[in-house]
Amino acid sequence: MMTMHTYKRGLLAVVAGTLLATAHAAAQPGLTFTAEATVKTPSRSGSRPVKIQIDRFVSDGVRDTIGAAIKARKPGETLKALTSLPDIGYIEVGDKRVPLKYAYARPVGDGRMITVVTAQPILFFDPDGKAKPKEGFDLGLALLVLDAKDTGEGELAP
Repeated sequence: MMTMHTYKRGLLAVVAGTLLATAHAAAQPGLTFTAEATVKTPSRSGSRPVKIQIDRFVSDGVRDTIGAAIKARKPGETLKALTSLPDIGYIEVGDKRVPLKYAYARPVGDGRMITVVTAQPILFFDPDGKAKPKEGFDLGLALLVLDAKDTGEGELAP
């Protein structure tokens, strides 16, 4: 069972569902994580299918470059560094698909933690397509903490 927590403009919403990871055969490299996400906040609730497709992970060099941009704390530098990277997968919530620019996995206990980042907000629960990102929240982030069978918990932010 995979539990995901989502953060939207400062409100915490819980997303729960079964997250299935499928490692494709060597001819089809990559990972796909899927779940049915349910969000409940004081003002609204709903559910959407979630799919995270990782076609490849970034190198340690790219990880270091993005890390340096974050540590520099200069407005726009992280987003600039991310937008310069090629698309390496996507996060899809309902019918909205946002390209992944960064995916990195590191060992944690018997499993691993995967960090994926987009160069634009995901705005995952916007049924009418009118939501605007809050200033300063210019990218999307998902963290997956997985066991050896690629099941676990995660968080999804704007």
